[in-house]
Amino acid sequence: MEANFADLTRREIDLGLAGPYRFHSLPVLASQGFPAVGRLPRSLRVILESLLRNCDGQRVTDDHVAALAGWQPNGDRDSEIPFTVGRVVLNCAAGIPLLGDLTAIRGAVRDLGYSAAAVKPKVPVDMVLDHTLTVDYHASPDALSRNMALDIQRNEERYRFVKWAMQAYDGIRLFPPGSGILHQLNLEFLAPGLLFKDGMCFPDTLVGTDSHTCMIAGLGVVGWGVGGIEAESAVMGQPVFLQMPDVTGVHVTGRLAEGVTATDLVLHVTEMLRQAKVVGSFVEFFGEAVARLTVPDRATLSNMAVEYGATIGYFPIDEQTCRYLRQTGRPEADVAAYETYFCTQGCFGAPRLGEIDYTRVLTLDLDSVVPNLAGPKRPQDRVPLREMKDRFQTALREPVAQGGYGKATGAGPHDGEVVIAAITSCTNTSNPGVMLAAGLVARKAVARGLAPKPWVKTSLTPGSQVVGKYLRESGLQDDLDRLGFNVVGYSCATCVGASGPIDSALEASIAENDVVACAVLSGNRNFEARIHPAVRASFLASPPLVVAFALAGRADIDMATEPVGFDQSGNPVFLRDLWPSSAEIEQAFAAALNPELYRDVYAGDPGSDNPAWTAIAYPDGEVYPWDDTSTYIKEPPFLASELRRSVLHDITGARLLLLLGDSVTTDHISPISTIRASSSAGRYLSGFGVAPADFNNYGARRMNHDVMVRGAFSNARLKNRLVPGVEGGVTMRKPSGEQMSVFDAAMRYRNEDVPLIIMAGEEYGTGSARDWAAKATRLLGVRVVIAGSFERIHRSNLVGMGVLPLQLPAGTTAATLGLDGSETFDIIGLSDEIAPGQTVTLMIQRTDDVIESIPLKLRIDTLAELQYVRHGGIMPFVFAELVRNAEAAA
Repeated sequence: MEANFADLTRREIDLGLAGPYRFHSLPVLASQGFPAVGRLPRSLRVILESLLRNCDGQRVTDDHVAALAGWQPNGDRDSEIPFTVGRVVLNCAAGIPLLGDLTAIRGAVRDLGYSAAAVKPKVPVDMVLDHTLTVDYHASPDALSRNMALDIQRNEERYRFVKWAMQAYDGIRLFPPGSGILHQLNLEFLAPGLLFKDGMCFPDTLVGTDSHTCMIAGLGVVGWGVGGIEAESAVMGQPVFLQMPDVTGVHVTGRLAEGVTATDLVLHVTEMLRQAKVVGSFVEFFGEAVARLTVPDRATLSNMAVEYGATIGYFPIDEQTCRYLRQTGRPEADVAAYETYFCTQGCFGAPRLGEIDYTRVLTLDLDSVVPNLAGPKRPQDRVPLREMKDRFQTALREPVAQGGYGKATGAGPHDGEVVIAAITSCTNTSNPGVMLAAGLVARKAVARGLAPKPWVKTSLTPGSQVVGKYLRESGLQDDLDRLGFNVVGYSCATCVGASGPIDSALEASIAENDVVACAVLSGNRNFEARIHPAVRASFLASPPLVVAFALAGRADIDMATEPVGFDQSGNPVFLRDLWPSSAEIEQAFAAALNPELYRDVYAGDPGSDNPAWTAIAYPDGEVYPWDDTSTYIKEPPFLASELRRSVLHDITGARLLLLLGDSVTTDHISPISTIRASSSAGRYLSGFGVAPADFNNYGARRMNHDVMVRGAFSNARLKNRLVPGVEGGVTMRKPSGEQMSVFDAAMRYRNEDVPLIIMAGEEYGTGSARDWAAKATRLLGVRVVIAGSFERIHRSNLVGMGVLPLQLPAGTTAATLGLDGSETFDIIGLSDEIAPGQTVTLMIQRTDDVIESIPLKLRIDTLAELQYVRHGGIMPFVFAELVRNAEAAA
């Protein structure tokens, strides 16, 4: 008889809690003919437990269990894993549209005569409203209250919808604006260690709608970011399907030198792992030196897995993990149960070299890490602090085609001036070490009479209220305030581009004089035009370095030999005079390690102390009353009949909508910036009587598809090779040769029934997990995206929207093909019977009637993804399954 691994491995476990509890034993599975389970990477063992627990013979089968239990370090990667997560976390940027899509499905189910209440989350969901605040006010004691008031004012309609959703859907816990950011709340409070359901205990696992959800892997939790499109299926209890992964082991040795921060370490690792090409793989850190890294240090490294391209940067569960859980106020009985569980599973403690089978092993020598920044345009471009001045001046002179600024004569009088210095959330504010270091640098600077240069906009956006409390209790916030680093919000802000305005005269001068102005921020993203439209060079740095560069006021400085300022007596003050020692930071740690601080912050009803939030009225009922006149909230269109069709059929007579180069990010594709009056979206809003002052930004209007599709590919720095020498959301419509906006061209092609293609280079879709990068692509009428390679989440999102990602052969690019937009294209070999990864043929017909054929790899990677595109995308697939279930139950 065929083995039933779920039954074979089910055992009881004494956790010291009210029980009894059952679990699925990995050591027992190892004894059933899978001895290599004990050498599996730890992250894969957590996923293996999920397979055992959810093995129902349908979605998850014994074959899936056997395939993962028999994982080989360099084996076949064609099989897929149906990973059923224990919970889902949502930020507001993708979470509110996700709720909108869910609500659209609920309405469609009701319209067919079935119960709307059947459409609801099937797993626990936490949602944090953390991507709405903009830094309009700064460097003042009332900056926080004024920014929060503006946040409510601008987003009241969106928040009304969210409050409706909270009463309509069971199983969603909401954290209102001002609570902090999703990743830090997840680390400090949301992550329970173990999950319990129906008498079963199992490891915490999750996916989230922010790409930096992977930060939780620093706590030993298997979780990563997915697009809002894929998260919808996880919320509905669907497995997250992934290909059998490679797992790169990173052997950690040595120890960090005095004065080197966790931020320096993560920028070092980001460069190292990007060069090692870990894109799409799992990464696990191991070795005895891992024990020297605290959980906040580990979380800093895990947070930027997206930047080094991995799905996850996983750390083992060990004494440091338990220590952090205690320090952040988790109950002692829960921590003891957590340790018991993972010891029982043989998964406690950092593996040593040779104990785990990895696809390959890299070495991370902590001794080799030096103070770093990264920039000016990508997080993987590390700049040692000692080389900052020379590297910036080189970038100024380098040609634009090589990533420079094309200033052959060198720097102008204001090139390199820092106009934004932001200690911003996400990567660093969950790490008390670097936050306390920033406060100590500020204290020493204040004592010497230093101040930021007057042209620098300073701000501090902690990722949780815990940070605000320990900075105040230690007295360090007073020093930060004196330098203008007042708390402006407990939110994601500058890192996501919500840096707010800089001085208007300064911005005009930057534009008139072609100045390469700079930002220095403690975030994780610094792509072109992301931080502020007037800022062309952005550098990622540790919080204490952000303070130092605010004092210096310029990026082209050698901090080793040049002073950051002068004291009251005119004496030079160098960075080394301000930098705190490890002993000084350790002494300041007492407040940050107080469990009562965390319990106090996370007790009670979130948002109850914000009268503006509690005053927002909202409707009730199971189905949302959509308002056709709203310019913020519109019913999503993704269940329209024309979007619920298979896209797996041959395409003929297609045209290029865009011809793009390498490293096109979701910032280029999906709009986040302020809506300009002259843009297609601006004209649309003006037609509804909205004044330009009330346009807000694209992020705030993500539940209005008519705004979002008009903003797609409108980034000011987008370079479309169909219109050489022109930047922005412009293309060339063929065959007429008219230059027009991307949206207008797409609509003209649609009216003429012309299929559309986008072609791009390597790493297409890097950056945030922005679902509108895929949604807008679909609504523009694009059927296919052809690229040299795809970033993981964006590729998945394209599939989830029914857009086919096709990969060019190695060595073949738009340049080698000599494309100019005059061509028409056929794609042959698509059908509902196609297999994942199959080859199809691109036929290029040129104006001289020459036809060229190119093989393309279909980047549909799993059978589940084939199901999605057969239905037109994930949302139609989920809808169809709900209807089938309702019909079966009727």
